[in-house]
Amino acid sequence: MKKFFIKNFLYNIVFLEIIICCSYVVGECYKTEAGQILERLRYFMKNESIEAYIVTMSDAHQSEYVSEADKRIKFLTNFTGSGGEAVITENEALLWTDSRYFQQIDNQLELSCWKPMKTGLPDVPKIQDWLNMNLLKNNSRIGFDSKCMEWNKFQTYSNSLREKGHHLVAIENNLVDKVWEKKPSVKKNEIFSLPLKFSGRNISEKVDQVRAKLIEKDADFIVIPTLDNIAWLLNLRGSDIQYNPVFFSYIVLSRNELYLFIDEERITPSIYEHFDSHGITIELRKYESVFDEISRMVNETNDKIYVESPASHAIVELIPEGRLHISDLVASIKCIKNDIEANGMNEAHIRDAYALVRYMHWLNETIDKENITEFVGAEKLTKFRSELDNYIGLSFSVISSVGSNAAMPHYSPEEDTAKQITRNEIYLLDSGGQYWDGTTDVTRTMHFGTPTDFEMECFTRVLKGFIALATSVFPSTTSLNYFDYVARRPLWQAGLDYGHGTGHGVGAFLYVHEYPPSIHKYSNSLAEVNMFTSNEPGLYLDGQFGIRIEDVIQVVKSDMDNAFSGKGALTFKSITYAPLQTKMIKTSLLNKEEAKFVNDFNRRVIDTIGPMLLKANLTATYKWLLQDTIPIIATG
Repeated sequence: MKKFFIKNFLYNIVFLEIIICCSYVVGECYKTEAGQILERLRYFMKNESIEAYIVTMSDAHQSEYVSEADKRIKFLTNFTGSGGEAVITENEALLWTDSRYFQQIDNQLELSCWKPMKTGLPDVPKIQDWLNMNLLKNNSRIGFDSKCMEWNKFQTYSNSLREKGHHLVAIENNLVDKVWEKKPSVKKNEIFSLPLKFSGRNISEKVDQVRAKLIEKDADFIVIPTLDNIAWLLNLRGSDIQYNPVFFSYIVLSRNELYLFIDEERITPSIYEHFDSHGITIELRKYESVFDEISRMVNETNDKIYVESPASHAIVELIPEGRLHISDLVASIKCIKNDIEANGMNEAHIRDAYALVRYMHWLNETIDKENITEFVGAEKLTKFRSELDNYIGLSFSVISSVGSNAAMPHYSPEEDTAKQITRNEIYLLDSGGQYWDGTTDVTRTMHFGTPTDFEMECFTRVLKGFIALATSVFPSTTSLNYFDYVARRPLWQAGLDYGHGTGHGVGAFLYVHEYPPSIHKYSNSLAEVNMFTSNEPGLYLDGQFGIRIEDVIQVVKSDMDNAFSGKGALTFKSITYAPLQTKMIKTSLLNKEEAKFVNDFNRRVIDTIGPMLLKANLTATYKWLLQDTIPIIATG
């Protein structure tokens, strides 16, 4: 108790010094909690002699989704999105984010303190350009956390800032942590093994494949900081980050040794047995010692050193430039699912669709009787999923959104502010589950009343892009970025577009967003058999509604004979079994082939999910499914 009193007494003295000596926050901002946090942060910035401080969304492993202990931007700004980056100077505080969160950032930021910076808009400069234009002092020092900044980003910022005489300075201890009084502790949850009946491959086989790549490339070792690649390689899973079955660790794999950097007490006797059963020897090292061990191995070897991407500045700076190679060496193996993983993904999506159809029918039958909000709906869907075989948890927070909320692509309802689901507005539902045998991600946009002609036109244009991508046949050397344009074309023809990518890779009981595969204009991934990616074009009209249709699709061989001079062709197979609501479709915009696609798709849903419903005596749900998927005829 005495220590607690002294600690808080000293903290209050520091805070009083901040107020007296260096009060930068003025006006309405100073009266807010956000303003008080900025005031304290700027005190520590002054102590470090830096003119600006960059706060990234990432953790030390460059994870897209981070643990509560790493949500520093959420603490600073109240912004809950998964993409963003903050810059704090003596007089300004700015938060950059992408189009998925344009409306959300306006709603969540304390605008008297923080300025929203909407990436991609004509008048919004990049972070490095803004710093160059607004740092008045020559040779300004810009601070950052070396563990939380990705190497390529550091290079981009550093090169640009040096042109104006400024430079980045790595600050050893994260300054946000210094002002985060009630910072959550880092989770160290149970780690468990993934049986071979789900993983499909022995650990030693995977390790040997990676080692063969190292030998082929004349490399001494590879550093693997990415948590999903570690989980995949070791056939292990965890839950240190919500919705993501991973655990905090690093791997350094050489031609002869495999070092796992983790808190040793987390490796239980059952995990040691798991390693033994796979014939693999693993040397444990303390989690915090990874940087010293990398430095030691650099000094004791002479050949190339690979680092799995993405990697932090803190790791990459340890390796001499002439020996460094940053690549997707492990991820490029992982993203090609083996036959057992591929089959598991398909089975997981069938069960997942069963829960989704039950939920859709329940909504249709309940919204006139009870006040069903977006939040209540999300909870009910989670309950349906939790009853399924092999269920572990959700793969991300349910995006259950009505009307104008659906115009925010990554909106997540909160209990006290959620809107009611009614028959008067569009309802967008994006959700997924984590199962022992796969990860699911599916979006459907629906209307429980009568959609307007404009809503139907917008939905149908999104659907046309969805169909165009799903039915593509292409050479085996095709880059996935091509399909981004394929999906957008029907929207572009009406002067419409969406701000996010068209698809992302999906892991096998791993991250719901898995890379390298992605369908985006900047993607350089080539399509390969047994890659799984999403197909999710959309349209978002601020203040009105949002539309998105999303399946997970598998790259498969096409049955087209003698295609492309005998080189063969590839196509996509949807593994999603959620129905497409036909009353949302403006049939005058479809051609016969597109109408046939919809009817065939829904017939497959009925033939697959229907027997499961009847076996469970859910006759009413089965009849509703038939009614909601009445076949259509193209009238254009």
